Amino acid sequence: MLQDKIKQYTEEIEHFVPSSAADVEAFRLKFLVSKGIVKSLFEEFKTVSAEEKRGLGKVLNEFKQLAEGKFEESQSQFQQSANTLKRVEGDLTLPGEGLELGSRHPLSLVRKEIVEIFKKLGFVVSEGPEIEDDWHNFSALNFPPEHPARDMQDTFFIKKQEGNDIALRTHTSSVQVRMMEAGKPPFRAIMPGRVYRNEAISARAHCFFHQVEGLYVDENVSFADLKQTLFHFVQELYGNGTKVRFRPSYFPFTEPSAEMDISCTICKGAGCNLCKGSGWVEILGCGMVDPNVLENCGIDSKKYSGFAFGMGIERVTNLKYEIKDLRLFSENDSRFLAQFETEII
Repeated sequence: MLQDKIKQYTEEIEHFVPSSAADVEAFRLKFLVSKGIVKSLFEEFKTVSAEEKRGLGKVLNEFKQLAEGKFEESQSQFQQSANTLKRVEGDLTLPGEGLELGSRHPLSLVRKEIVEIFKKLGFVVSEGPEIEDDWHNFSALNFPPEHPARDMQDTFFIKKQEGNDIALRTHTSSVQVRMMEAGKPPFRAIMPGRVYRNEAISARAHCFFHQVEGLYVDENVSFADLKQTLFHFVQELYGNGTKVRFRPSYFPFTEPSAEMDISCTICKGAGCNLCKGSGWVEILGCGMVDPNVLENCGIDSKKYSGFAFGMGIERVTNLKYEIKDLRLFSENDSRFLAQFETEII
């Protein structure tokens, strides 16, 4: 009879004492699953007479609650035991494992060092957009319409439209233009940032790189001021005794213009692949700001003069850390970056 079965299973549940989580799972499978004892008793309950149902309904519900309660109680007991064991596992008096410290990228390290050197000379940091119009990237800087830098081979153009091309900036000189347009002399600032050139990627060139350009505009600024500023910069960055030389050059936005070389830091002047056997490596271009550029930016070129310079951070970093392949800077190879882990963030 159904009532006898309920009584028998009730006694079994009351005397159930699990010794492991496996016993608890066996209890659940026996009593509480869809084909378990509780479910089968309810199916059998449907077949009894209406008179018997009035008495057995309450008893059957109490039996179901008893089975579910025993299962939850047993399950909770073994979960608590497992959590307790997990919490005390191991020797809690041992010191914790230290976190692995990262490092700054070598380009970030050198950029920061360059900025700090010029800050001591009174230069502030100025930044601008990486997407530029023709005026700020070329025309205001005295680039003639036929200049090769305007060609698609050198510049990543975003939109070609008559008189106002939009392109990824090819140098941070555009920031100089924006500064001179927005303010009044004197200006003494450096402009670090990423620039883009449509060039083939190799050990010596990349389609994007990083520059730091500088501008000083005031009354009576001379080429001697430029030379002394850059000579001091080289001694601070590469150490006292680093040799410097200036060679005449041409840039549309400076006149006179020069390229500055330093004695090769890798071969110490003896000659190597980086310096092409000459013992010298070019690190920047410079010159006196062309009067046309000053006038384009609304500055009286008869009253004010200035100098400007620009360098690639990758080239400077190559020399400082003796890195011979430009592509390493953008590959994120952990073996390469690990060499700079002593430089803590």
